[in-house]
Amino acid sequence: MIHITDLKESLPLFKALSSDVRVTIIELLSTYKQLNMNELSEKLNLTNGAVTMHIKKLEDCGLIKTNNLTGKHGLQKICSLHEDKFIIDIGTQDVVDSYDIDLNIGHYSNYDIAPTCGLATQEKIIGEVDNPNYFADPERINADILWFTKGSIEYRIPNYLKPNETFSELQISMEISSEAPGTCTIWPSDIHFFINNVNVGSWTSPGDFGDSKGILTPSWWFPNWNQYGLLKLLNINSFGTFIDGIKISDITLSDLELNYKSDILLKLAVPEETKHVGGLTIFGKNFGNYSQGISVRLIYNTLT
Repeated sequence: MIHITDLKESLPLFKALSSDVRVTIIELLSTYKQLNMNELSEKLNLTNGAVTMHIKKLEDCGLIKTNNLTGKHGLQKICSLHEDKFIIDIGTQDVVDSYDIDLNIGHYSNYDIAPTCGLATQEKIIGEVDNPNYFADPERINADILWFTKGSIEYRIPNYLKPNETFSELQISMEISSEAPGTCTIWPSDIHFFINNVNVGSWTSPGDFGDSKGILTPSWWFPNWNQYGLLKLLNINSFGTFIDGIKISDITLSDLELNYKSDILLKLAVPEETKHVGGLTIFGKNFGNYSQGISVRLIYNTLT
């Protein structure tokens, strides 16, 4: 996995992806796992020389790798993917009249969960897996990953508004996935989001990912367990509720009736009655691909 934090330094990668032919090569290698130059030339309807030029550009930026193998037809250059995904991190943007909070994964205030389940710090499993009683263990405040098959977990978001301020937008980002026995990339789970017990909408996680190690996942972590999730942004404003900019419900911020005195309780749930009961995994700062817990931004207006 390639983690991009400097856009200028990554220009060779972006240039490599600016060609339809090179994108097609990546798609072919993703499908067939490995192909030699003659096979690529045939599938692309290009000369070996033209394919060699495209392969070199993809190899130079680290997207594919080549190996020379001796076969019955002589020396062959075999091409395969070197990286199957990359993440672009362009930083954060300051917003006027807002405050940010990063909740650790273990800072939940309530839970009601069912096995399979567990939680772990950066160094070790907390207690025993598949025993919900350990979700009350004092060490849970240091948890950097937790998972359960069904049920819910709730976090209290601090409310720092003053009497002359009103909420205008609530943004919550988190790295999450399903929870399958072992791992399974096709394991849908309907994850529901609640604010103060109001169901603001749901998102279906496609799976529980273990095909490659998470960038931050510790070396001791079991290779056949959850490795990383997907970073999702829940956004509630005057127009409705959105996940990654896609509207998931008509619930608006005014429907929640939040003010400077309000509790703000975020609940993540996989209800027993939902269509896809595929569990929930939440990744913290030292697991998965993103160095964050549950990141919250509250945007507000100041009354004059």
